[in-house]
Amino acid sequence: MLANAPGATISDTTYRQIRADIIFGRLVPGEKLKLDKLKGLYGASVSTLREILNRLASDGLVVAEGQRGFEVAPVSPEDLKEIAALRQLLECHAMELSFAAGDMDWEGRVVSAHHKLHQMEIRMIGGDRSVTKDWKRYDWEFHQSLISACGSRALMETHAAVFDKYLRYQMISLTFRGQIAADEHKQLLDAALARDVATAQAILRRHVEAGVKHGLTA
Repeated sequence: MLANAPGATISDTTYRQIRADIIFGRLVPGEKLKLDKLKGLYGASVSTLREILNRLASDGLVVAEGQRGFEVAPVSPEDLKEIAALRQLLECHAMELSFAAGDMDWEGRVVSAHHKLHQMEIRMIGGDRSVTKDWKRYDWEFHQSLISACGSRALMETHAAVFDKYLRYQMISLTFRGQIAADEHKQLLDAALARDVATAQAILRRHVEAGVKHGLTA
């Protein structure tokens, strides 16, 4: 969920485009990433693309196959479970720090992020799947807002990288859970405003575990 920063280079912009295309499933798991084809799609040079793909391999989103080139990283139930467990660990820890340090501005960010997410959830519950990408973007923003006062840039960046991998699975197989998920988000909001970290952590663990179970049985 990386936005293009002001003054970003062509390499940075292309990196974000390819990364988003992998996360949102436009480049599917196991797909061969041929440099000539990517050059036509993204307008970057072969040397720039090779550098980007090696960077994405370091992110765990691409697999480098030596002389055979690159492919989109595969997916598996075991990998999803590992990513989900890591997300829970990082997010629960970051919430504890954030709830303790959060001020009125932080509360405002949390309330605003939840409002936007809730509007998308209402539409999704009503059957509107045209907003799926916006729903996931606001889901990401809400969970980021909850930990945004944690005071650790490294923790935020690590969590964001793990969340992106989790999001990739959501776009592939973890479909919308409807009112139950929306209720869990509202409970997280209430717990955050009450600074009730134990309740929020329990809700978050249940939220992620139910999402994984739903995706594996869908």
